[in-house]
Amino acid sequence: MSWLLLFVAGLFEVGWAIGLEYSDGLSKPLPTAGTVLSLVVSMVLLARAVQDLPIGTAYAVWTGIGAVGTAALGIVLFDEPATSARLLFISVIVFGIVGLHFVSQGY
Repeated sequence: MSWLLLFVAGLFEVGWAIGLEYSDGLSKPLPTAGTVLSLVVSMVLLARAVQDLPIGTAYAVWTGIGAVGTAALGIVLFDEPATSARLLFISVIVFGIVGLHFVSQGY
């Protein structure tokens, strides 16, 4: 259950990171409210997950999910470059997340 909470927390991290772009420096009320709500949900779920998971592992996975999701949505939504090198290094982060999950099976 903690891994599921951590995964959802990572998705909400993507939400607030992307929300920063849409909120235009937190100057637009509705996108800002969504950004803040996503941030709060992400933190609450992360806090719950670290009750059962090691903080180092949970934080690395949480930030990894956020980084991969935000980079992917940056490519799709904001026309950021999808170079081979960029995609390679994003995939390295994914392998790191999966690897941490497998070596943390006792949790």
